[in-house]
Amino acid sequence: MEEKNIRPIPKYILERIKKKDLVAYPAQNGFVRFYAYLAIWKHELIKVTVAVKNHRKKWYCKQVAVHGVHTEKCYVKDMEYCGLVGYGFRVGWSDEGIKNYNTYYECGWCYADNKYYDPWAPVINREIIAKFPEYKYSAYKEYVGRDLISYLRLYEKYPQTEYLIKLGLHGFVENVSILKKVAEDKRFCKWLISHRNDVGLNYYYAGTLLQAYKTGKPLKEVQAFESRKKSFSHDKDFAELRKQFRGKLLERFFDYIDKQDINYRTYRDYFDACVYLGLDMTIDKNRFPHDFKRWHDIRIDEYKSAKAIADEKERAELYERFASVAEKYMPLQYDSKNAFVVVIAKSPADLIREGESLHHCVGTMNYDMRVIREESLIFFIRSVANPDKPLVTVEYSPKTRQLLQCHGDRNRHPDVEVMNYINNTWLPYANRTVKKLKLAA
Repeated sequence: MEEKNIRPIPKYILERIKKKDLVAYPAQNGFVRFYAYLAIWKHELIKVTVAVKNHRKKWYCKQVAVHGVHTEKCYVKDMEYCGLVGYGFRVGWSDEGIKNYNTYYECGWCYADNKYYDPWAPVINREIIAKFPEYKYSAYKEYVGRDLISYLRLYEKYPQTEYLIKLGLHGFVENVSILKKVAEDKRFCKWLISHRNDVGLNYYYAGTLLQAYKTGKPLKEVQAFESRKKSFSHDKDFAELRKQFRGKLLERFFDYIDKQDINYRTYRDYFDACVYLGLDMTIDKNRFPHDFKRWHDIRIDEYKSAKAIADEKERAELYERFASVAEKYMPLQYDSKNAFVVVIAKSPADLIREGESLHHCVGTMNYDMRVIREESLIFFIRSVANPDKPLVTVEYSPKTRQLLQCHGDRNRHPDVEVMNYINNTWLPYANRTVKKLKLAA
């Protein structure tokens, strides 16, 4: 199929499209509709998709896509995919005079991938297929899917599509896994025949059919498991549980959840607690305890106790490291004969008290970790007259020897007297002291 083979819409086809459109949309509203007709170009069956629109009481119809059975690419004209419109595609109508300017996607016939630019469109003349002997047994007349051309492509590769259509199993006509199974396994074909009423009247996954045939279990039971599995597999909260329960073990897990009358999240809490406690979760007595609710409460209590001990240990280590840094830079404190003194923060608790007193964030952000990493040091400016009352908080960088922040109550800027003391008295002293400490190290 080549662009030069594209011909205008035949008049009799145009009339059939218009007649069908009037029946389908008697109000003839202004939105775009799509139809398709079949044609033969150079011994190839092709489908031409047309767009239909009403404007100012006039009816318009234009070709927008051409798909061939044996052509990997399709031709598209003045059409663009757009999820905001009803059919998922929008069409340009400048050539028809509806607009006096061209949109960027109106560029004449161009190539596109076969799977794209193929809006759903009822085919008005599928009798053309009868002219191709190779499709005589394709059951094309009974096909009810969305794309007749794709179906015929599939039929050429898997003639079993006819078998599924004649069984009334239209939902699986284009499922390759089912088609392959029909081609390979005659027993599966007999199984489909015996279950076609159930399969035809209910919605089942293709995997459900294959699994029910393999195991001999009822379709509804297998479908319930597959639906549950899909839901479980798509929930990111259960990633660790999915690693633990796979294959037949997953089915056993679902049965256990049902028998114990619990939900996945309750089990996940129990599972996480057991993992934290170092229990082997490949052992059944841990994985599937006989009385789940009793052992859930026991493990959660054990977890809380162990976590509290670990947090206390971690907190002690944090305080120890913080105190070590504070002791290293203790010489930067300053209490000469001035109106103010400078005190270094010796623990995270000091930061919390300072932040609460002065209503700023030094105790709630990650300043304690900055101190531990020696990225910055926190100092408290106090009045000599009242050395225990918070006045101003200073953040200082020992690496760059710069003042990073300086705030009073509610992040207010300190008064001139305090800033003069910090910049002219304490900061030069602090920089000299840091330099000496580095040289001594």
